[in-house]
Formats: sequence, C-alpha cells, structure tokens
Amino acid sequence: MQPNSDSLDRSDPEGAIAAAAKRCSNWGRWGADDVLGTLNFLTEDKRVEGASLVRRGASFSLSQPFDTDGPQKGWRRRTNPVHTMTDTGTDAERGVQGFPHGIGGADDVISMPLQCSTQWDGLGHIFDHGFAWNGRRAGDVVTSLGDSVTGIETTAALIAGRGVLLDVGRTIGTDGELPDGFAITAEHLEATIAAQGGSSRVGRGDLLLVRTGRLTRARRDIAEGRGWGDYAGGAAPGLSFTTADWLHGSEIAGIATDTWGFEVRPIEFDVAFQPLHQVAIPNMGLFIGEMWDLDALATDCAEDGRYDFWLTAAPLRVTGAVGAPVNPIAVK
Repeated sequence: MQPNSDSLDRSDPEGAIAAAAKRCSNWGRWGADDVLGTLNFLTEDKRVEGASLVRRGASFSLSQPFDTDGPQKGWRRRTNPVHTMTDTGTDAERGVQGFPHGIGGADDVISMPLQCSTQWDGLGHIFDHGFAWNGRRAGDVVTSLGDSVTGIETTAALIAGRGVLLDVGRTIGTDGELPDGFAITAEHLEATIAAQGGSSRVGRGDLLLVRTGRLTRARRDIAEGRGWGDYAGGAAPGLSFTTADWLHGSEIAGIATDTWGFEVRPIEFDVAFQPLHQVAIPNMGLFIGEMWDLDALATDCAEDGRYDFWLTAAPLRVTGAVGAPVNPIAVK
C-alpha cells in the first residue's frame, strides 16, 4: 500500500521531497532528448480508445471564463484578463474605420498571464534544485526568451484521449464538496474508483480529472456576494503529497483539478512550497491542469453512471510558454 497522509513524516520535508523525487523519477525513460514526459503514455491506441467512448455526443466545456471578473487577485503578479476593443460597432456606424462600400467590423485585444484561469502547467514551469524535466539545467531550458526546450507548443497536437473523472468531492465529501485543507490520498482515489464503478478505472495514458467541489463553493460565495475570496491562491482541498507514488505508478498522461494549485493547501509540511509540484513536474514529467470547471460534467457522469469520455485539451500554442490557457472539451 502507498503511504497515506497520516503516515507522512512532516519533520523532514526536504528529505521526503528528495526521496519521492528519486522514487518517482522518469528521467531518461524516453531518452535523453525527451520533451514530452508522461504524454509519451498517450499513444495513438489510447486516442482510439478515447474516441470510442463517444455515444451520445453530449459535450462539456471544462473551462472557466477568461474575463475581468475571474478569480485572480494579484498573487505572484497574476491578474485577470484585460479585454480591450480596438474596433467596435460604434466605429462602424460612424464610418470611421476606413473600409469601402459600407462594410464594418469589430476587433479586440486581450492581455493576461497565461495561468490566470483554466490552464496546463508545462514541463518548464517548476524546477527541482535547479534542474528541469529529464535532468536538464533549469537555465538551459528557460531563459528570458522563454522555454526553448519544453515550451508548451510541443504538446499542441497531443493532449486528446481517454478522460476519466474521479469525483472525490461527491464520493468522500459532504454535499459534494471537500473542505479546504483536505488532503486527498491514494486511498481516497481508490475508494472513489470503487464507488463509481468500472468506467472509473485509471491507467496508462489516461487524462485524469479530480473534482474536489472547491469551484462549486466559490460560485456559491460569488452568488451570495462574498466574491472569489482566496479561490486563486488560498487554502483548498487537493492531492496529498503522498499520492506521488500513486500518480507515478498509474502512468497517467496528465491530471487536472478544479482548484488553483492541484495539491492540498495548506501544504502538509511546515516549511515547503508546492512539494508535489516539485516531484511531479521536473522529476516525473507529469502535466498538471488547474482551475478546470468539472461541475457540469460531474453531474452528467453521476446521472448516467459513466465516468470516462473523450477529452481534448490542447493548450494555446504560445511558443516558449511554461503554461497556457486551455478550453478542454469532454464528449460523452
């Protein structure tokens, strides 16, 4: 059995992180030049399997909106998108656009951090002791010019296959939600698989979605006038550090949650910052998605009893980016 949260030795975070990084390392697994990490598990056969799951044609966008009312509050210079119109209907009516024969149009510009809403973390996003994915020196990968090795554009055609939803909030939580600070262990994940049934099996090449209910609570707070609060940077339920071995052993291609940071906050060590990220991205090569909207999909899965589906989740192809926005689409 994998270690659980209760058995975690909190007295030596540095040692625990180093040990997990060593156990879960995929460095060299796909050769010294690899830039795809766990996406190597998502083969053409896995895409065929995923496509075969489409039966009803029901589709779900798993993206939150990208707008000025979004969840960001400036943590680490992350702000909400700024959307500016450069041509409008008013301009067209007044004939100031300079086009002939009465044609007019609208155009716009958006400025935003690439990880301000629903997004993927790329393999150049997190380093471990100065090293990036596959043992490269961090400074040889990401410079002021961007990620010249594992930029998010390397994944543009690849993230499409069998998606699996584990609705831990509905299975383990109260009224479909987990409280802030709840550490989801491997035992919780396995219990959710058992409760949901065979369509929830998780294995090589799958794209795993974990719903905690945190976004559901944020929406309720907004509706009741309290705003987003700390949704994008505060306490949250999430994956326990002890799930590193489970994530590594399952050989999934990627994982996404409905929270801002994927792992539990506050973290399980007194002194550490995103320790599961530190193991998963630079050592395991695992792609992590954050702030995905899983609520409507979860409701549909609960109603029809099927928790796997075709999922396509290509990031915006920004050259050299270490993360990028995405509008994931699940089709059942």
